[in-house]
Amino acid sequence: MQRPGFWDDQAAAARTSAAHASAQRRLQTFRQLESDVADLDELAELAAEDSEMATELETQLDSIEGRLAQLEEARLFSGEYDHGDAVVTVHAGAGGTDSQDWAEMLLRMYLRWAERRGFAVEMAEASPGEEAGLKSATFIARGENAYGLFAAERGVHRLVRISPFDSSSRRHTSFAQLDVAPFVDEDVDVEINDADIRVDTYRASGAGGQHVNKTDSAVRITHIPTGIVVQCQNERSQAQNKAVAMQLLRSKLIELEERKRAEELAKVRGEVKDVAWGSQIRSYFMHPDQRVKDHRTGHETGDIERVLNGDIDDFVRDYLLKTAG
Repeated sequence: MQRPGFWDDQAAAARTSAAHASAQRRLQTFRQLESDVADLDELAELAAEDSEMATELETQLDSIEGRLAQLEEARLFSGEYDHGDAVVTVHAGAGGTDSQDWAEMLLRMYLRWAERRGFAVEMAEASPGEEAGLKSATFIARGENAYGLFAAERGVHRLVRISPFDSSSRRHTSFAQLDVAPFVDEDVDVEINDADIRVDTYRASGAGGQHVNKTDSAVRITHIPTGIVVQCQNERSQAQNKAVAMQLLRSKLIELEERKRAEELAKVRGEVKDVAWGSQIRSYFMHPDQRVKDHRTGHETGDIERVLNGDIDDFVRDYLLKTAG
């Protein structure tokens, strides 16, 4: 960064600066942990004679354990794109209005989790349901390890509850799917032929307006060979929306290639590990009991409200640790 001409290439300089800042944060965290751990012996001696210091010791231990867990978590990310930003899409599944409402609840959960993790979030599109909720919504999460973390949540999420949309108050099962792709820079080489894409423009309106700005220049791009559809409606102009949509398409195509590679690798290795990225990963029960269970790890909690408010770190960490080997 000290070399003459470093800032001549603004894009490359920005990436280097971001990498430098990330390394500095990790180093600062490690040094602070070293210092805090070194103070524990003295704090423990004082705590043996002073109840107030015992409380301070407990608080310090909790803090150290939390930060150690975060460092351990960061160690688990080894994929090419794990450390970068993520494109996150929520789709309503089978279940009509209930599933569209569930998709909006899931979006809220992930936006709150992103906030907890300190990620910057940019909404790209939100397509409202006919009566309530969302058919789909896409956002970009920017921050350290965003893709690695959100990728752990990829799959189908199932909700069981008494439907607020059923006049007979019957129990309904709803599904929503989370798709995650690495958000890649424009200079990442992904071949897209103009003949392979269809570009449509439309007006963004309706209930989705609570998530994104309404414009007359929303853009939808369909990649004909793969059937991938991306949308952007949050930028100020049609040209900007199209540019972002093309970036989303590149990200989705890279994710598709990553998926194919993972499936082929699993076949070669003869792994029993589930590589069906669209498979059901977790169930959220609101009736007859209240609990959330992850089908991949067996991790379970009875505090569904806490989970729906974005406290899902335990689920994510358990999955990352299970798949680290």
